[in-house]
Amino acid sequence: MKVTFYQRKPHPNHFSIEKVFQGVREHLPNDIDANVAISRFSSLGLLKRIYNIFEATTKQGDINHITGDVHFLTILLKKKKTILTIHDCGFMDHPSFVAKQILLWFWLKLPVWHSQVVTVISEATKCEVLKHTNCASEKVKVIPDFVSPAFQPAPYPKNNKPILLQIGTKTNKNISRLAEAIKGLEIHLRIVGKPSVEDEEIFNSYKIDFSWDSHLSEERLIHEYVKSDVLVFVSTLEGFGMPIVEAQAVGRPVITSNISSMPEVAGEGAFLADPFDIASIREGVCKVIADQSYRENLIQKGFENVKKYQVKAIAQRYADLYQEIYQGYAK
Repeated sequence: MKVTFYQRKPHPNHFSIEKVFQGVREHLPNDIDANVAISRFSSLGLLKRIYNIFEATTKQGDINHITGDVHFLTILLKKKKTILTIHDCGFMDHPSFVAKQILLWFWLKLPVWHSQVVTVISEATKCEVLKHTNCASEKVKVIPDFVSPAFQPAPYPKNNKPILLQIGTKTNKNISRLAEAIKGLEIHLRIVGKPSVEDEEIFNSYKIDFSWDSHLSEERLIHEYVKSDVLVFVSTLEGFGMPIVEAQAVGRPVITSNISSMPEVAGEGAFLADPFDIASIREGVCKVIADQSYRENLIQKGFENVKKYQVKAIAQRYADLYQEIYQGYAK
């Protein structure tokens, strides 16, 4: 069976989807011939997208798998052979009504209709897809992302000043509320990603001890988890929330949000805070730092939770889906 994985043109700052499906391909059964079809043009402008749509028709396999972001590639593919993966519906928060309608039809409604099966990475994303498309619930299947095997348990650090690790700096990462929540605390905020000028001004106004780095390799990212005391990840929206599982795999307690996909992904291995409530975020930070017994309990529950996100198991779920669809139309 030949499976074609359709991917967007590479972008230096966007690579998480590609990493996920590279890992899936590496762990598929030997009887699956996995091929990658990369769009010639970036997803910018009408003509380039139309070219990418027609180009996709020339690279079809026994199964066509649109791995994310370029959802519109499904439009001319053979429906009975096509799987679409949707990672989140955050793009539907676009402020422009016209842009939102374009996104609704060409990133959700038409792509979903032109797919035999849609996979999503969390129940929260499934709910969003169903809300926007009104498709049958059984058409949308949840297959989560996996945590890289490189993330392994590491001894808890002995930092004199606790290090709070924040992954990401986009608006949904909720950095301004986090900053207000931790002002006055004796901690160091370590950020992976480049803060905006506005965020830095907030940090400085609250006299927060912070530092940041960006464009990290996996090895350097793991080092950031290892040297930190706590992961704080109180986003206002996540399709999945991989840093939660990465921190748990390393053996770090997690503070995350009680909305969107985050409670589902974290399981019992995290303090769940209201991301819109400054006091709730502060409570989580203070409790995890001060209460050793509670912290150690979160770490142990995190280790249990991570078992659900092993790459071999996730790859097998995709393999089973490919086989199911292939047998369905080959009869």
